[in-house]
Parts: sequence; structure tokens; C-alpha cells
Amino acid sequence: MGSIRNVTDADFEAEVLKSDKPVIVDFWAEWCGPCRQVAPILEEIASEQADKLNVVKLNVDENPSTTGKYGVLQIPTLNVYKNGEVVKQIIGAKPKAMLLRELEGII
Repeated sequence: MGSIRNVTDADFEAEVLKSDKPVIVDFWAEWCGPCRQVAPILEEIASEQADKLNVVKLNVDENPSTTGKYGVLQIPTLNVYKNGEVVKQIIGAKPKAMLLRELEGII
């Protein structure tokens, strides 16, 4: 059963970059309305695709190092990491069907 975990600057490398599965990182913040819109969609994707990928959240206000390293300027930003590299970046809240289309070929 896939569930979304929170990651931090401290465990980003272990949880994301060294993962054996692709990882979607949801860069978000408490005050971000569109972030709250996309959260339940990501929960569904995490549950449905648990065997193929991991989904994690990174709070940009609490983790400026990772946010800055990957040049995240707008939220929500979804970065998809595979083998430690960003293979896709999706900016803004999107409907589930559009997100799944964006993820084709990755999952």
C-alpha cells in the first residue's frame, strides 16, 4: 500500500536519490492552495502505483537546501527522479488524467 512520506534535506538523498524505484517529489508548502488540490490526486497515484514508484512530499519552507539545489521557484512542483536524476518536472496543479499522461513511460 503506497502512502506518501515526508522527506527533508537530511534524508532526501537516501529516500529519493538512492531509491531503486522512480520517486515523485511533491515540492509544497502549507500556505499553497494548489498544493492542497494536488495532494489527494498524489495519494491516489501513490496507492495505485505503489509497486512501480514512490511518492514523497518536501516542504519548501522547511527544506531550503534541496529546494534551491533543484531550482524550484513555483509550487506545487513535482519532480520525478529516476536513478538519482530528475527525468521530469511538472509545475502547477494538474488533474489526475493529465498527471498520469505526463508520467507515461516512467511508470
